[in-house]
Amino acid sequence: AFDQLNSEAEQLVAKYPRSAESWLWSGIIKSTYAGVKGGLGALKLAKLSKAALEKAISLDANVMNGSAYTSLGALYFNVPGWPISFGDDDKAEQFLQRALTINPRGIDSNFFYADYLIHEKRYKEAKTFLMKALAAPSRPSRPLADAGRQREINERLSRVEAKLRK
Repeated sequence: AFDQLNSEAEQLVAKYPRSAESWLWSGIIKSTYAGVKGGLGALKLAKLSKAALEKAISLDANVMNGSAYTSLGALYFNVPGWPISFGDDDKAEQFLQRALTINPRGIDSNFFYADYLIHEKRYKEAKTFLMKALAAPSRPSRPLADAGRQREINERLSRVEAKLRK
């Protein structure tokens, strides 16, 4: 199914090469596919995702309320660093903070920054951003995505609270 979705995203980019949204969705799809695929085989998809997200930003830095920065930041802290790949925790934080500047109340911008903070073992800060993500306004056009994200937020919040109790 990811192969088909990726192919459709590439067709969309070919049809609308000046559309930041097309590039953004292509990058998100490739990044998600890389996460599902895992291992070294996912690195090519991660690199293609990075390029698509950077292209989206070059066309419209604010596309979908900073979603390209959110996705790029998540990508940077989830892929291995040099010499294997381009992962970089400092760049991840910069991109995620940029997303928060654009969309300070967004569910995804707050969730992914919190996820990064958990990765960095900065649990108290992570809890703050998870609470902001929980309070984020719903997106009427994305009820399924919001419901899934709410489950992820609650799962992370449970983990963070357990770490803070220790």
